[in-house]
Amino acid sequence: MKALVTGAAGFIGSTLSDQLIANGADVIGIDSFTDYYPREFKERNLEGLRKSPRFRLVESTIQQADLQSILRDSTHVFHLAAQAGVRKSWGRDFAIYTTNNIEATQVLLEAISSARHIERVVYASSSSVYGDEAPLPMKENALPQPVSPYGVSKLAAEQLCHLYYINHSVPTVSLRYFTVYGPRQRPDMGFHKFLRASIRREPLQLYGDGEQTRDFTFVHDAVGATIAAATEGIPGRVYNIGGGSRVSMNHVLAIIERVTGAPLIVNRDEAQKGDMRHTYADTTLARLDLGFAPRVGLEEGLAAEFTWLSGVL
Repeated sequence: MKALVTGAAGFIGSTLSDQLIANGADVIGIDSFTDYYPREFKERNLEGLRKSPRFRLVESTIQQADLQSILRDSTHVFHLAAQAGVRKSWGRDFAIYTTNNIEATQVLLEAISSARHIERVVYASSSSVYGDEAPLPMKENALPQPVSPYGVSKLAAEQLCHLYYINHSVPTVSLRYFTVYGPRQRPDMGFHKFLRASIRREPLQLYGDGEQTRDFTFVHDAVGATIAAATEGIPGRVYNIGGGSRVSMNHVLAIIERVTGAPLIVNRDEAQKGDMRHTYADTTLARLDLGFAPRVGLEEGLAAEFTWLSGVL
């Protein structure tokens, strides 16, 4: 496999690139190092990859990259580059999301539509596309009604993947990730912030009453599903990728206290606009088509993230 990974310096993108290299693939990574969080985190993610002769990094936006040349040397595309963050996506900042999540996806798909040798395009979508009206567990055929601008941008890019499949036969597969966590998690994400607060014995901020629930997915489980989608995923389909359990945030805090061995200082605040109340994935389709079966439970995964974060702080 010769893989193009967009967003290769990010949390999931770098972990995916590492695994692809370990599997014997050659990887070209694209990353523009946006300023959403400090570059040093992404540089740390790339330390192992930069030592591999099988990896080449292109520092560029998708819009400015020489996609024709890059795609000539690729057989599979993993599109993970995106502007992250539900709470940052409101107001004038939405322009960043339309540029990095929607326009960049269209530019990439347009280039791929002329590269007939590409065997599969795997797009990293999000459970944020569902909103609060989808029945639980969420199935891929539920009506998506995002409750944040970020969710809208991910759904729009997902729809672009579908229309390029229908009209140009681009072999796209979309994966709706459900709250991925683990080593290298972005510093703005909940588990990273909670564990960092515990390590530093600082207060942490919890929005809402803590009874909101999430389906948490360990990063290596998400990466395994992503690689499987590149060979086993059926073009035109969308798959839920979730960890297999629905857990409240209050329960998460209790697990973190066990994992870290220290009590947490929790400051509670009002729920934030755009935050979904519940997520829970029906992964039947991913199990059938991709052989997806999450292997890492929440407590084990949190312990792994705690060990990693303790070593980098």
